[in-house]
Amino acid sequence: MKLYLSIIGIGMAVIATLNIAFQTASWYYAVLAVIWCTALCFAFDGGIAFAINKMPDRWFGVDNRLYAVSDWEKELYKKLKVRLWKDKVWELGGLGGFSKKQLADPSDPAYIEKFIVECNKGVLTHRLSYPIGFLTMLLIPSCSLTIALPVAVVNMFLNILPTLALRYNTPKLKAMLKRLHRKKERTLEKV
Repeated sequence: MKLYLSIIGIGMAVIATLNIAFQTASWYYAVLAVIWCTALCFAFDGGIAFAINKMPDRWFGVDNRLYAVSDWEKELYKKLKVRLWKDKVWELGGLGGFSKKQLADPSDPAYIEKFIVECNKGVLTHRLSYPIGFLTMLLIPSCSLTIALPVAVVNMFLNILPTLALRYNTPKLKAMLKRLHRKKERTLEKV
């Protein structure tokens, strides 16, 4: 969380400072516009998260091909070393009732399935948030290129990171679920 807040704060300061330095707007307008754009991005992202959280879980099921992670994606995540930084990504899923920060019950197949569904919901939330931040450009036309665009780019970057982390984790969760189902089948065969 500290990392995200730092990136947001530094991004806001740099955007406002550059606008003041290049006199694209008065200093107070630049500061207020940066704060306003950032608040709008938070509101848009929160609205998307709220709406997706209300959607039925069956739309985000384990076998839904829309959320399948390809082999080339897995290789990309290795090259990006997602494993090393994924735990530093701000995780707000707990606000919706399901935290994805760590596995609470790795031996329960139903819990792992729910975890995968929540990861898929998170992926859609973040993917929809990439372009939605650019709506701020329509709401502040006087500084759309100098303030709203950079804020939207920071918003997009901060939404790409959790998408990568969620997509990195999903195949591992599916493999864990498959092992749990095989273990359950072997146990039932013995009985």
